[in-house]
Amino acid sequence: MALRESLRASARDYARSAATSVGQLGADFRMRPSFVIAGAQRCATTSLFRMLTEHPQVLPPLLNKGIHYFDTADRFRQGSKFYAAHFPFKRPRNAGRMITGEASPYYMFHPLAATRIAAELGQVKVVVLLRDPVERAFSAHKQERGRGFEHLEFWEALQQEPQRLAGEEERIIADPSYQSFSHQHHAYVARGRYATQLERMFAAVGREQVLVLDTDTFLSAGLPTWPLLLRHLGLDDWWPQTPIHTNSRPSTPMPEQTRRWLREQFRDEDDRLIELLGYLPSWRQ
Repeated sequence: MALRESLRASARDYARSAATSVGQLGADFRMRPSFVIAGAQRCATTSLFRMLTEHPQVLPPLLNKGIHYFDTADRFRQGSKFYAAHFPFKRPRNAGRMITGEASPYYMFHPLAATRIAAELGQVKVVVLLRDPVERAFSAHKQERGRGFEHLEFWEALQQEPQRLAGEEERIIADPSYQSFSHQHHAYVARGRYATQLERMFAAVGREQVLVLDTDTFLSAGLPTWPLLLRHLGLDDWWPQTPIHTNSRPSTPMPEQTRRWLREQFRDEDDRLIELLGYLPSWRQ
């Protein structure tokens, strides 16, 4: 499994390198992203992105949804023309309003991504999706195991997380050329501390630029918060045919003892999130 994922990643990197090398030649004539879906990981960012890019006014990036420019050291080092090369060419003015954007769910958790986004994209609209952090942690572990990036069982991975992440955020901040494998792939509890990450994003890009959506509410019948997303992005009224659910990974249920332990880990952070947002998220209702 790990070898297959590695080969796929190598093929994607080769395609990206070839495309962006050519694309940088016309970087000044390409669209700038109007929106960034910044996370959180395993909170339906792919589903949201696919529905959004069906909108007649939205053009996707050229290769895939996630460019990971602001959270990957070697990509960020290549500069703004490298980033621009991932997006479509500008449309004629008489074509009507068209926008483009991307979805990289590590942006929300990476300690430097928010300030990089603000510096590079100015008034970009940021979209964040949140779900029950307990379920998010379990889902993330299943994904990392499936991709060959995790060899520990869930409970052991949770217990090892503090040791794995010790000093990693500080090292990323001190050395922007450093890429932390464990920070990206083994942060099951830390990525669920939403209030801390949102405060950082609000401070960097501005509270009014960030739309926070509750995943379970967003994907519920009738897509009740879809109009909020359209208004946030300045898009015309349009509705997808049906909600898109992607990347689910069925498994045996989480042990109840583990669930109770995780719930306790997130209790104080959830309280901070409620205060920050001004309402109860779906998992606390």
